[in-house]
Amino acid sequence: MFRKFVIGAVALVLPVMVGAQQIEMVDSATDWSVYVTDSPKECFIISKPTSSTARRDGAAVDVRRGDIRFYISIIPGENVISEPSFLAGYPLKQDVPVQFRVRDTTMQLYPNADIDREYAWPRPEDDAALITAMRGGAEAIVVGVSTRGTETTDTFSLIGFTAAMEKALELCE
Repeated sequence: MFRKFVIGAVALVLPVMVGAQQIEMVDSATDWSVYVTDSPKECFIISKPTSSTARRDGAAVDVRRGDIRFYISIIPGENVISEPSFLAGYPLKQDVPVQFRVRDTTMQLYPNADIDREYAWPRPEDDAALITAMRGGAEAIVVGVSTRGTETTDTFSLIGFTAAMEKALELCE
């Protein structure tokens, strides 16, 4: 799970040196970008939201957030074929699952303060179903709740998702 910290840095500056690891964007498929690390070999696809809204006590509010991203990690050395994760850009309320929706598929992502308070992941047994839903959709809606009780809704375009996944899988075979 340390990889989530590395991924967050990817979105800021390219190429990036993290320790002895070189992270490089190798492809961009519309709204999704493919990144590869050199040693050990790892691949990530990353997207930022196309829109974001926030509500507190039922009313729209303006909020400041850090980076907001959705990631899929492929880490051959750890037998990780496709691990989805969501970076909220704020500390998530730990006892409230993040809602993930693509068309008529709704799943839950779970924050884990032991790893990072801003990330949420599906249960490992749900990873493949989430990826399948993303491959078949046009957009993903992610709804999270901050420790302050603010509900955010982030919309991610899925245009280019399948191409980015295929490229990352090919690069990290």
